[in-house]
Amino acid sequence: MDDRDGWIAMDDDGFIGLVGPIYHWPFDGRAVSRFRFFPEARHRNRMDVVHGGMLMTFADRALGFTARRGDLKRRQATVQLDVHFIKSVHVGDIVDFEGRIINETRTLAFVDGIMSVGSVTVLTARGMWRVWSETSKTD
Repeated sequence: MDDRDGWIAMDDDGFIGLVGPIYHWPFDGRAVSRFRFFPEARHRNRMDVVHGGMLMTFADRALGFTARRGDLKRRQATVQLDVHFIKSVHVGDIVDFEGRIINETRTLAFVDGIMSVGSVTVLTARGMWRVWSETSKTD
């Protein structure tokens, strides 16, 4: 795991391993989970800003980990993700995301978050995650 001034890179040998790294601040039991992403040239689109798909990927990963509450073994999957793009993000920006759990049931977690560059909100997101118990099978 890479450590960048206290931020910890999320290990992932799948898709996130191709587009990341994405970093998280150590889970400390707070109501808000914190994440960070450092856009590179490979993340830009033809308009020379960070591709919206990358920002959505970052939001999905951040909200999913927020829903887990730090339990990386918890089995879950994105059911719904609503994203609102507000401002462009540029290569070289430091992009932060803060996520929080809105509500949880036995099988669903509802989370939302704000993505920012400095003090400027660039994206908001809200989603729902399906949670499986240890004994249930995925659909």
